[in-house]
Amino acid sequence: MTTRTIDIPHLGGSTIGYKFGREYDPSLPTMVMVNSFTTSVELYRPQFADAELNESMNLLAIEPYGHGATRASYGQFTYWDSAIANLQVLEALGINQSFALGTSQGGWIVTRMAMLSPETIQGIVIFGTSMDFESQASKDRGCWDGSAFCSPSIDALSTPVDDDWIVDDDFVIAVLGAGLGESVSDEERDFWLETYRANYSGDDGRRRLRTSTVNLRDRDGIEARLNEVTCPVLWLQGTADQVYSVTNAEHGISLFTQSPRS
Repeated sequence: MTTRTIDIPHLGGSTIGYKFGREYDPSLPTMVMVNSFTTSVELYRPQFADAELNESMNLLAIEPYGHGATRASYGQFTYWDSAIANLQVLEALGINQSFALGTSQGGWIVTRMAMLSPETIQGIVIFGTSMDFESQASKDRGCWDGSAFCSPSIDALSTPVDDDWIVDDDFVIAVLGAGLGESVSDEERDFWLETYRANYSGDDGRRRLRTSTVNLRDRDGIEARLNEVTCPVLWLQGTADQVYSVTNAEHGISLFTQSPRS
């Protein structure tokens, strides 16, 4: 299925990009999927193409603010806004309960969803993520230096541009290297180069890209809030992840003290 949009009231009125793996079946459980930094619902192409997976659940990818087809009347947004928007999308679609899966930044968005609406979110699955901000403790646990990665782009994106501007290929390649690893195929790299150029063009694209990068670097940590998560939590962490470490995942999962199973 193609990416669709739906209107919700948050942030002065928003249009949110989303994609189902198949026509919605209310008899099946639903898994909301939230993509990583500056990607889109297309991050989950392998899952959408998995017939067995789609027969067992409704797969619903939702694009955060600053990403894909999602737009808002207000120009500023945070991860809390994306969590609220996702819950409003579920309400607008008539989905009362759902599981939620998030990759990297998607992990802390779906965790916020679980905090905000425990009656809606039945469980969360988080991939290659962190519940901390870009702290010294995070770096001591073997995670990346998010400020060093993000700050040059934030500075470079600070000046208005013309309508013919598109995101720089070097930015995309750097994000792919950090987020998907160095073994990204040429076909996958070319797909994302084309996707990024479509999603981040003109001055509106520059602003959304810059705010998304500011959010990544300057986000608030939610470690002290994790005792508010009362649903099951499954954390998957790759040993070759260049951004967040296994040690950090072991630390983070221990903080879900009110989860019945983590």
